[in-house]
Amino acid sequence: MPHLRAEVNVSGIVQGVGFRPFIYRTAVRFGLVGFVRNRGDASVEIVVEGDENAVKSFLTSLKEKPPPLARIYRVNVNYSEETGEFREFKILESREVSKLHGSIIPPDIAICEECLRELRDPKNRRHNYFFITCTNCGPRYTIIEKLPYDRPNTTMKNFPMCPLCAEEYVDPLDRRFHAQTVACPECGPRVYLTTRDGQPVDCDDPIREAGELLEEGYIVAVKGNGGFHVATATTKSEPIARLRRVKHRAQKPFAIMARDLETVKTFAEVSEWEAQLLTSYIKPIVLLRKSEDYYLSELISPGLHNVGVMLPYTGLHIMLFDRVREPAFVMTSANPPNEPIVTEDEDALKRLGQDVDYFLFHNRLIAQRCDDSVVRFHGRNPVIIRRSRGYAPEPIRLGRPSVKCVLGVGGEENVTACILLEDKAFLSQHIGDVENLETLNFLRATIDHLTGLTNCTVEAVARDLHPRFNTTRLAQELGEKFGCPVIPVQHHHAHLAGLMAEHNVDELVGIVCDGFGYGLDGTAWGGEVLYSNIEGFKRLGHLQPQPMVGGDLATKYPLRMAAGILSKAVDVEDWLRSRSRFLPHGEAEASLIAEELRKGRKPILTTSCGRVLDAVSAILDICQERTYEGEPAMKLESAALKGRDILNLEPKIIGENVLDTTYLVLEIMEGLGQHKIADLAYSAEAYLARGLAQIAVEKADELDVEKVGFSGGVAYNEHITQTMRKIIEENGLNFLVHRLVPPGDGGISFGQSVVAAYNP
Repeated sequence: MPHLRAEVNVSGIVQGVGFRPFIYRTAVRFGLVGFVRNRGDASVEIVVEGDENAVKSFLTSLKEKPPPLARIYRVNVNYSEETGEFREFKILESREVSKLHGSIIPPDIAICEECLRELRDPKNRRHNYFFITCTNCGPRYTIIEKLPYDRPNTTMKNFPMCPLCAEEYVDPLDRRFHAQTVACPECGPRVYLTTRDGQPVDCDDPIREAGELLEEGYIVAVKGNGGFHVATATTKSEPIARLRRVKHRAQKPFAIMARDLETVKTFAEVSEWEAQLLTSYIKPIVLLRKSEDYYLSELISPGLHNVGVMLPYTGLHIMLFDRVREPAFVMTSANPPNEPIVTEDEDALKRLGQDVDYFLFHNRLIAQRCDDSVVRFHGRNPVIIRRSRGYAPEPIRLGRPSVKCVLGVGGEENVTACILLEDKAFLSQHIGDVENLETLNFLRATIDHLTGLTNCTVEAVARDLHPRFNTTRLAQELGEKFGCPVIPVQHHHAHLAGLMAEHNVDELVGIVCDGFGYGLDGTAWGGEVLYSNIEGFKRLGHLQPQPMVGGDLATKYPLRMAAGILSKAVDVEDWLRSRSRFLPHGEAEASLIAEELRKGRKPILTTSCGRVLDAVSAILDICQERTYEGEPAMKLESAALKGRDILNLEPKIIGENVLDTTYLVLEIMEGLGQHKIADLAYSAEAYLARGLAQIAVEKADELDVEKVGFSGGVAYNEHITQTMRKIIEENGLNFLVHRLVPPGDGGISFGQSVVAAYNP
């Protein structure tokens, strides 16, 4: 049988997933000689020599049976004659060379079952070791400083392996063979407890001591893999109320971390699909419906029907519960208002010291901050709200490759960055709202890191159409840096293009609903029906433009929005005065609003679906002040959950495909006192869903388009989404929603990149 040499380059997620040990064991099993090594472009280089059939079998195994966490995008093979230069198969030291692009290191992976068993085994030398990891689990993205993915290029470089760990590291039969995070209590990161001012707390078991402090009602800042959490008990309201005061979060829901899945089922409803994701290697926060016998503090998610729950994803988190009876802990990102999550110890002491009672530190540095991901389900379908830990930076595969490398910088809120390269879109972790310098610098640093990891040269930068966004200015700066064009993309076109790319469709009629997007005419859009073929779009219909009295104040105090809509048909002055307690300046402010409406000054107009939902929420006295993004609409959805469509309003279309929302708001107003609040909330959502779906169906028929999609922040609303789905599918059309990227602004950078990539 002839012998053969194969030189192989494998690109994808092949560093940090046990790929080299897998290649080593596979090559030895087939009796091959040669080597494998990492490269500086995140790919893996392999050379094998031996029997031709063995080489072919090796390559088949490589492609068909890779490690569970590996993602192979491309395998390039060059065959030649055997040279005879090798006597065995080895894992060689990595090379810095970077010729390929498009590979990436994996996201952080939750603790695996094997490590969990070792953590609990008194006979194992890693018993009770908080940083227990292996090739199948542990931090990846949050520890890497540069490629290739080797220990010296990570924050583990400060922890030289002890003899026993080093022995495991070089043993091909060991699960930690070439695991870059391998460590133990003797040589790895250590954990310690301090007071709020950084003074050490003398205790034998800092983690379990912290758990007991949490159960007693203290607030503890806990350092994790990608940043700090602020934690406290969930069955006591006093520490949560205190936490709300110090974090300036009057109403915004807190995420919680529960002991285990069985405990979650004692206070929340958990479907089969929700349970699968909760216990997966991603372990995101999942929004679950509160059960009938929900017993945790109502201050966790006030006024909402759901609660954000995650399960422990590190050894440290698991050990927090060992000595306590508390079913769950509040586990919210530690960050000052509108700033990124805190990652550095000194910064944590400075910024959080006055707000918490204790700190649970470890001495490993965090290279990349990364918030927890958030997901909710519509039936069995996952809807990603925040795509971060466990997902980023794994790419989204595209059916239509790009001929250029494009960077999308996002909008203004819930920002992410995206690099689109060939048939892959690399979406960054959650950045946040870039209204301040700290978050903008976080975005800038993330872009630098992501371009380095993907080894790409940016050839176009995509940004929002809004001229005054911070990301617009950043895009111009980056365009000059890279010497490439900067392409403005309309906000709702970006939403729709992202949905199209996700489903690999060439044209789509899309319903795009959110709070705000800068329109082509310079007005505020947000309830749109569009046609797009990705490269361009056309506005087909929209919600009725409504006045925003006081501009941005109308987003904070939805009573202003309600007054503006109602003023088209009724005198709102007396009504406003009767509700002036909901305005910061009371009757004086109510009079000013009424006077402004009466004089008919040219107002700021918006077609925003979010603002209409806000107005209904205010009229029904569900939410009178927006203290966090989407609050009035989210609380309206919770109120509608137990309602029915009591009004059954027929969509009223005015002008050219414009859905009349004044009619809706007047009907809701007239229904007060006659119908239940839940029924009116449900009826309002149903009207908007029916009206927009009707316009979309009619336009799809006219244009002979077979698919209708729904995107934008309102697409998180299950009732509205399912109502649209029913109407659209009953009319013989396919209904598309997001599965891989957030429908909200967290997916904008992806859509921007898609538009710019296919822009002629």
